Amino acid sequence: MKSRSLAAAVALALTSGTPAMATPDFVNGLTVPASTTDLSGDPNSINQRLGMFSDIYYDPNRNEWWALSDRGAGGGTLPYDTRVQRFTIDVNPTTGGISNFQVVQTVEFTGPLGNFNGLAPSPTNVLGKALDPEGFVVNPKTGRFLVSDEYGPSLYEFNRDGTLARTFTTPANLIPRNDGGTPNFADNTGNTKGRNTNRGFEGLAISPDGKFAYAMLQSPMLDEFGLTTGRYNRIVKFDIATGLAVAQYAYLMEGSSQGRGISALVALNDHEFLVLERNNRGVGVASDLSSPNKKVFKIDITGASDVTDTPLPDNGAPLPNGKVPVTKTATPFLSLDASTIAAFGGRVPEKMEGLAIGPRLADGQYLILAGTDNDFSVTQIAGSTTQFDVYYNPTTGARIQCDLGSFNNCHVINSDGTLSNTSVPGDATSGFALIPGLLYAFKSTGSDLASFVAPSAVPLPATWLMLVAGLGVVRLAMRGGKA
Repeated sequence: MKSRSLAAAVALALTSGTPAMATPDFVNGLTVPASTTDLSGDPNSINQRLGMFSDIYYDPNRNEWWALSDRGAGGGTLPYDTRVQRFTIDVNPTTGGISNFQVVQTVEFTGPLGNFNGLAPSPTNVLGKALDPEGFVVNPKTGRFLVSDEYGPSLYEFNRDGTLARTFTTPANLIPRNDGGTPNFADNTGNTKGRNTNRGFEGLAISPDGKFAYAMLQSPMLDEFGLTTGRYNRIVKFDIATGLAVAQYAYLMEGSSQGRGISALVALNDHEFLVLERNNRGVGVASDLSSPNKKVFKIDITGASDVTDTPLPDNGAPLPNGKVPVTKTATPFLSLDASTIAAFGGRVPEKMEGLAIGPRLADGQYLILAGTDNDFSVTQIAGSTTQFDVYYNPTTGARIQCDLGSFNNCHVINSDGTLSNTSVPGDATSGFALIPGLLYAFKSTGSDLASFVAPSAVPLPATWLMLVAGLGVVRLAMRGGKA
């Protein structure tokens, strides 16, 4: 497994020439049925559903793909043992096309208190074992997992069997709290400062040398104009050796309307990153279908100021005291809502959340993989634990919600996400299916990723330079995650 990824790396190192600047090309999409299950053996059938792609990570050192599930189908109201999935896909070494998705391993996160759980913290001022995982990377030096969390917001390190290795120290200014300093990690009740509820560390990246982790809040903090007119978001740089934050950077998002926030952060090298911004529009379990917007921007922290002790201003105004935000490309590196999958009816999913740079292809370009979070295709009555399955018809674009596990008690979901009084008889449910997860494959073109430096555990052995004899070996390395 490891030897094949090394072979591929050697072949790519031999690729010469610097193509012209361009943008990634959409190759194809893969639909993962919502009924797909993981390997947890969870006694709750809803919890066995694959949590899809709150984040995606490709580990080039082990040629492994990982998919992170979030806090479960209950939205923090029902028990769910949090977990990450290792999966395989076939990758065409020439085109970057993907096929044959399979889950091959499920790893649950555990600590001294038992399994980390998706339930909201109770009591609300203590995190306990509550975990809402949203970002995932593998440390190239140790092979351990780093997982970012929305509740804390927190950053955890886990051994490869899922046991907790340590907890990083969350900067004090990010902790959700009231004016007296008492935290409420469960929701915004009483909070006036720190991260917004359910919008903690959404993005996570690691430097190629494994020395630093970068965790990014989903949206502006409560005391930095939150979801109203706030547009500055924070990227926190952690020293992995000490577990402490060493800097915070300001990132200016696009307009603050439509629930705008970030979903993913991917390191290109030790100073450049890709950031996935998205709004909460598109096909989802209870979403507004109007004006989807999912864009990936390239950013650079070179020259950016540390804003740890600097309040970020309203509505994109200049930072105070001559502070400088991260540099961001004026135009998107990639527009995810410009490419759709026929099996999804040509419509854009609400939650584009996973983003990863995959293996390098035979011509020196890279596979870029994006994935969606389908919220387990479950919705629920606000403030309760009563749940319903959500079904989608890709031909008509219609959505309905029904009793779990059946087409009973079905009602139409309006285009604005509200529930209609219009009932749907069982014989009118033909063409409806649970909302699937989607994987989008893109291929870099030109010098899109010329500055990309893959995480590296060890220097490439010189003997491999004599062992690569053509594309046959490279093709072996293109099948993601095979041991």
